[in-house]
Amino acid sequence: MNVRTLVLGLAVLVATALNSFLAYADPQLDSLIKNPSNWAAQAGDYSNHRYSPLKQINETNVGKLQVAWTMSTGVLRGHEGSPLVIGDTMYIHSPFPNKVIAINLKDQTFIWQYEPKQDASVISVMCCDTVNRGLAYGDGKIFLQQADTKLVALNAKTGEVVWTAQNGDPKAGETNTNAPHVFGDKVLTGISGGEFGVRGRLIAYDMKTGKEAWKAYSTGPDNEMLLDAQQTMTWVDGKMQPVGADSSIKSWKGDQWKLGGGTTWGWYAWDPKLNLVYYGTGNPGTWNPTQRPGDNKWSMSIFARDLNTGKAKWVYQMTPHDEWDYDGVNEMILSDISINGKKTPAIVHFDRNGFGYTLNRETGELLVAQKYDPAVNWADSVDLKSGLPIRNASYSTQKAGPDHNVKGICPAALGSKDQQPAAFDPSSNLFLVPTNHVCMDYEPFDVDYVSGQPYVGATLSMFPGPNEKGAMGNFIAWDAAKGKIVWSKPERRRGSSATCSRMSIRASSSSACIRVSAAGRASAWQPACRSRRKA
Repeated sequence: MNVRTLVLGLAVLVATALNSFLAYADPQLDSLIKNPSNWAAQAGDYSNHRYSPLKQINETNVGKLQVAWTMSTGVLRGHEGSPLVIGDTMYIHSPFPNKVIAINLKDQTFIWQYEPKQDASVISVMCCDTVNRGLAYGDGKIFLQQADTKLVALNAKTGEVVWTAQNGDPKAGETNTNAPHVFGDKVLTGISGGEFGVRGRLIAYDMKTGKEAWKAYSTGPDNEMLLDAQQTMTWVDGKMQPVGADSSIKSWKGDQWKLGGGTTWGWYAWDPKLNLVYYGTGNPGTWNPTQRPGDNKWSMSIFARDLNTGKAKWVYQMTPHDEWDYDGVNEMILSDISINGKKTPAIVHFDRNGFGYTLNRETGELLVAQKYDPAVNWADSVDLKSGLPIRNASYSTQKAGPDHNVKGICPAALGSKDQQPAAFDPSSNLFLVPTNHVCMDYEPFDVDYVSGQPYVGATLSMFPGPNEKGAMGNFIAWDAAKGKIVWSKPERRRGSSATCSRMSIRASSSSACIRVSAAGRASAWQPACRSRRKA
C-alpha cells in the first residue's frame, strides 16, 4: 500500500466518522429558538427547559394580567401542548380531528386552517382522550402528527400539504398523541398504543422529503432496536458496560416482546454538540405482570441515540418488569449542573415511578435517583451501584398475583408526575415540577391478546395520597445535583414554565393562575373573563 492510498483511506474514515457525529442543523430554526420573541418548539428549545429570558412580566405586575382575546378550536375535548409562535404568526392545534390554525397576532385573524380527513374509528383505540400534544416547526414547514399515525408536513405560510408519511396502523391499536420534534435535518415521531399490545418505536424522517431515515424499536432483536451488543452501554455494577447480545429478547418469555409496549408518546430532547437524541419508553404490555416474566427490556427506559443513524449509545431501564403502569415517557431535560463540585453534562428526568433521575447525558452514568414525592412506597430507594429499585414487597402486584387487589400503592398509575411538563430555571439551577399526590389499589387479571382490542389486564382505583390534607399534588423546586426538594407548595397538578424574572407560572385546577417566586412564595390571581373572543 503506497502513502497516497493510505492517506486517502484515512481521509475517508475520518469523513465517515464526522458524518455520523455532526448534525445537519436547521440554521433558521436555531435562529428562531435563540430569539425569545418566538416560541419555535414545544419546550422553547431543544433541551426541554421551558424557560423564557423575557422580563416584561415580573413579580410586581403578574397579578394584573388580563385576558386580551380568546378563540375556540371548535373541539370539545382535552387540549394539550403549547402553541408555536413564529414572528407574528401563532400556530395552534386541536384534539381529534387535529385541526391546525395559523393566526395573525396583529389582528387575530385566521391566515389559514387545516383540518385533516381521518376515519373516526381511530377514536376507539386512543388512550386516554383524543388529545394531541403539539406541533413542530422547521424548514418553513409546520409538522402535525395526526391521530391516525400519519405525519403531515404543511407549508407554514399557506397550510398546503407538502408531504405525508404513515408510521402506524390504527386497526392494530396504533395511534399517535405525541408532538413531533425537529432536530437538525430530521423530524422525529413515536407511537402510542401501549394498552393495545403495540410495539413501541421512534422514527426519524428527512425533514425536506418525508423519507424515513431510521426506525428504532423499544423491544426485540438488536438490529431492529439499532443496538450494538458491544458498543451500546448500560449502567451495571457501578459502571457502564455493554448491553450484550439479545438484551431485550432474553428478558421476555417467548415472543412476548412483539406485544411489548414501550411506546414513545412523550417529549424528546437533543444535544447538538453530542448529536444525541434522548427519550423515554412506556409501559410493557400487559398491565398484568405475571403474564410477562422477566425485566421486559427495553420498556420503561431512557435512550440516547445518534441523530443521524439512530444507533443507541446508551440505555438505562428505570423500572424493570413494571408492575404498576409507570410509563417512562416524561420529558428529558438537559442541563449542565455541578455535581460534587464538577460541572456535568446532565439529563434530568422525573419519572412516573416517583423518582427523579440525574444521569451523565454523554456517558449514561447514573448519578442521582431520589424520591421527589415522599409518599412513594412501591420502592424504598434506588441502589446507585446496580441502578435497580429496592422494591417493597408489600406493594408488589407480581407477588400478589392475578385477581388479588393490592391496596395503597403510591404513586398511582398516572405517576408522581404525568406528562404535565417541568421547567428548568438556569438562574437558580432548580427544576420546577408539577407533581401528583395520588395513590391506588391495583388488581391484575389474565387477559388474551386480540389485535386492535385493549390489552390491559388490571383494574385500578385512585385516590388522594396521605398526609397532604386532600391536596392532589405539589408544585416543587428540585435540586437535581443532590436529589432534594428545596420547597414544595400543595396544589393540583399542572404544567409550569419559568421566566428570567425569577418566577414560574402555572395553571391550577380551579382556573386560577399561580405565580411562584424562585424562593417559593406563591400567590394566585383570577384573570378577568372579559375578552375579545374569536370563533
